[in-house]
Amino acid sequence: MATRPSKAANASSAEPPRVGDTLAALRQQQSLSLDELSRRAGVSKSMLSQIERAQANPTVAVVWRLANALGVPMGDLLGNTPAPSAPVIDLVAVHATPSLRSPDGLCELRILGPIDLAGQFEWYHLSLQVGSALESQAHEDGTREHLTAVSGTLEVRSGDEKQRLKIGETARYAADRPHSIRNLGKTAASAWLVVVHVA
Repeated sequence: MATRPSKAANASSAEPPRVGDTLAALRQQQSLSLDELSRRAGVSKSMLSQIERAQANPTVAVVWRLANALGVPMGDLLGNTPAPSAPVIDLVAVHATPSLRSPDGLCELRILGPIDLAGQFEWYHLSLQVGSALESQAHEDGTREHLTAVSGTLEVRSGDEKQRLKIGETARYAADRPHSIRNLGKTAASAWLVVVHVA
């Protein structure tokens, strides 16, 4: 899934972090070429180039790979400042929740899962405007997604198969092949999306 980035969230904005700028700066600090970072992270050179030029924004799983390859915490790429200690209850304000948008700006994924679970287990709140679709390329082998419709009329496609969801229904499907989530209704739609990667 590739989406277009925007400025990092702050007290007055809920826009997604500008991952590309940070990635380029970290790569240059370590004198790494795109080829070398691509080899270390297992992410294609073309995708890295698109991310750095703000033409695409990576999934949390890809950010996790890049952070490992660069030897930095994921929060450094997402522009987050780690808390000094873990509280009993960690409340994340709405404006502090990072989000990703599709290139046309009609789909938004609010990243609800903690950074330390990225690449293993991720969950999002998905919003789709009328007529929009969230198109995703194949993830790692064995990856599955679980989509629960909250409002609107949604259709899930995984490979050549399609399934329409009613409000409250959950679709579980393979995400290691091209897949999409489409709003077929006449109003905005929303859903909870959980991504489970193979350990």
